[in-house]
Amino acid sequence: MKKILLTLLSITAGTSTQAAVDTFKNIDVFELEVAADVQIAPDGSRIAYSRRSNDIMTDRPVSNIWIVDADGGHHRPLFSGAQNYSSPRWSPAGDRLAYVTSVGERGAQIHVRWMDTGQTAMLSNVRGGPSSLTWSPDGTRIAFEMFVKAEDASLAKPPATPKGAKWAPPVTVIDQMRYRADGAGYLEHGTTQLFVLSADGGSPRQITNGERNIGGPYSWSKDGRRIFFAANLQDDWEHDPLEAEIWSVDIASGELSQLTDRNGPDFSPTVSPDGTRLAYLGFDDKKMGYHNADVYVMDLKDGNTKVLTADFDRTIDDVKWAGSSSRLFVQYDDHGKTHIATLSLNGQMSSVADDVGGVTLGRPYTGGGFSVASNGAYAYSAGRPDRPADVAVGKGSTTPKRLTQLNEDLLGNRTLGNVEEITWRSSADNLEIQGWMVTPPDFDASKKYPLMLEIHGGPFAAYGPQFSPEVQLYAAAGYVVLYTNPRGSTSYGYDFANEIHHNYPGQDYDDLMSGVDAVIARGFIDDESLFVTGGSGGGVLTAWIVGKTDRFRAAVVAKPVINWLSFALTSDGAPFYSMYWFEKMPWEDPDAYWARSPLSLVGNVTTPTALLTGEVDYRTPLDQSEQYYQALKIRKVDTILVQIPEASHGIVARPSHLIAKVDNILAWFARYAKKE
Repeated sequence: MKKILLTLLSITAGTSTQAAVDTFKNIDVFELEVAADVQIAPDGSRIAYSRRSNDIMTDRPVSNIWIVDADGGHHRPLFSGAQNYSSPRWSPAGDRLAYVTSVGERGAQIHVRWMDTGQTAMLSNVRGGPSSLTWSPDGTRIAFEMFVKAEDASLAKPPATPKGAKWAPPVTVIDQMRYRADGAGYLEHGTTQLFVLSADGGSPRQITNGERNIGGPYSWSKDGRRIFFAANLQDDWEHDPLEAEIWSVDIASGELSQLTDRNGPDFSPTVSPDGTRLAYLGFDDKKMGYHNADVYVMDLKDGNTKVLTADFDRTIDDVKWAGSSSRLFVQYDDHGKTHIATLSLNGQMSSVADDVGGVTLGRPYTGGGFSVASNGAYAYSAGRPDRPADVAVGKGSTTPKRLTQLNEDLLGNRTLGNVEEITWRSSADNLEIQGWMVTPPDFDASKKYPLMLEIHGGPFAAYGPQFSPEVQLYAAAGYVVLYTNPRGSTSYGYDFANEIHHNYPGQDYDDLMSGVDAVIARGFIDDESLFVTGGSGGGVLTAWIVGKTDRFRAAVVAKPVINWLSFALTSDGAPFYSMYWFEKMPWEDPDAYWARSPLSLVGNVTTPTALLTGEVDYRTPLDQSEQYYQALKIRKVDTILVQIPEASHGIVARPSHLIAKVDNILAWFARYAKKE
């Protein structure tokens, strides 16, 4: 009960820090909307997309499907209400739209809408969870993937329960290496398999079988006889978490054919419109913390393969044919911005948009996605620092056009913090570091403000100039906020990311402290009012920082790794971390794990430091926060442990969780604010 009261009191305290009525407020989180999964029709004339909002009564995200013409006209809902509608996918002729929604107690099912009449029909009646919908070239079938449950593991057979007796539930036997997953909980036995369903409905046919997972995205051969996909079908697949090859399956016989064979993953296959080539992504696995994924094109007749981006020092996140068989579109991050670019078969690349993103409501991470029409037009989720994602469309070399303004009714009436890009040199080695400074809505450079350093997770991830409700709430509370991409962040190339290979946290500390000094040098920061917070990898760095300096008045360590030894064997990604982030297994070199653990520095900590984590976080499990909390308590350092019920690693899946996170951080900092 004490924990619950603390959280409620903290929320109240945090809310009271919101100043003017025209600034962004915590309750505004429920009013935000996002354009995601933007799908352009084959002829480029209109765009269907998932319009995501938050239901204040259920405290849950809701996804509806809307449509808008390519000129911005006729913006209207196809499906709306409290029920979720998602995964809109156009038929090749553009006459139908497949999508996923729930009907009564049936769970998620595949539906289709005829665009000329508006009639709809439920096509599937499956156990649940169809995803990765992909139309056949002739529009007669839809491929999708679905989890196929297997028999649970067992050991001893219990005796029969007497009639009317109430015994304890039976034991659970776990024999999988990955037996739980963040956001999903403890996993059922089974695998994901490929199915094909008639576009007229009926019973789907399972195409693949076995004890290995089959994964999308999928791509059909031009004649509709085969489907291409990526999968790790090795016997020791559980021990090789990145490995995958490109396969195809004969739909009639179920016969599998392997197309690639390398030490490293190949994935995201897509067949060219003329059916002669296969583009895909992949890289050679060198057991580095970070690898650049390149674009490959294979001649399907002779199997010859060519890499198109070997000289491009950025990872490619997505690849699609650009309405022809001689040109591609790709998506990549560069210096915190997400680009869409054209890519020729000779490797010539040209960016056509650099404002992709804004699809997550939380922190300002890069992201987003795009789709391509048969005529080469493209549509995407377009973000910016002061707005979540809208729908944008482009073609050729013309400047893309934003078609929607989903949040103008709300954010057009709020004074937001200004987002400014800044760079500085790290004190460690003069490496250039990029970040963004957000000033309070009523900012006056002649005054002094408290500074909040907010650190991203990953660590192989990137912040960018994206709308962030969390950052805007901190700014509205009167803080100058600095968020950065220290070494190890993506979007700056292979070498920059691998500066932390087998050396994390490493010199990130120097990068971050140099950024703090660069903002203080601007003259409007009270250097006795510094605060620091971060989540996941940012939680690692926050705990590392307070173990190395007492410059900050208070800190909030969110969902951290505190002890790499225990984390390496309790995280849902256990097979991955020791293999890629350390030279040896934890029992082979415990000193290396301990030397990089923030817990090793806890004896230095004097900064008041709160812990914040979700109660069902299986990525950086709760015990990580508990270890640090207990250590701080033993040392008599001011601390609290804020647990967010039902929250997994992301924490902000429910709007009230985001509010609780921000308000508790603000309340903790307010407790230690400098007294005037």
